[in-house]
Amino acid sequence: MYQRIVLAFDGSVEGRAALAEGMALAALCDAKVHLLSVLELTGSAGFGEGIHPIEDFDDDQLGYLRKLVDEGLEQLRASDVHDPEGHVAFGDPVEHIAGLAKEIKADLVVVGHRHQGLLARWWQGSLSRALLDEVDCSILVAMN
Repeated sequence: MYQRIVLAFDGSVEGRAALAEGMALAALCDAKVHLLSVLELTGSAGFGEGIHPIEDFDDDQLGYLRKLVDEGLEQLRASDVHDPEGHVAFGDPVEHIAGLAKEIKADLVVVGHRHQGLLARWWQGSLSRALLDEVDCSILVAMN
């Protein structure tokens, strides 16, 4: 059914729900998983935007993101997901999730859903809704 999955993981409660659902589905389908954590940066605080394998950065640059990706990869391996790959990105989450999905020709993107009030949704928008216009594959929005 699914062969290549992008699993967005930010360590939040919603991200952990996405990890759990994506992990179960990947194990069931024997799919290749690309785990992606995105750090949204503003102004000149970034290292330059882009998706990078976790090996491209040293520990000082990665900090929390590297630990987060390593944690997710450990859980994936423990759940019979074979050879998951970890990635980090700096910048706009929608842009980087969609970019990785296109790069690996994903057939599924898994994200968590964060409940927001009307004002917050109007101001910030919805990640899952924004992804609908950016990817050419199915999207699973995990609810916690």
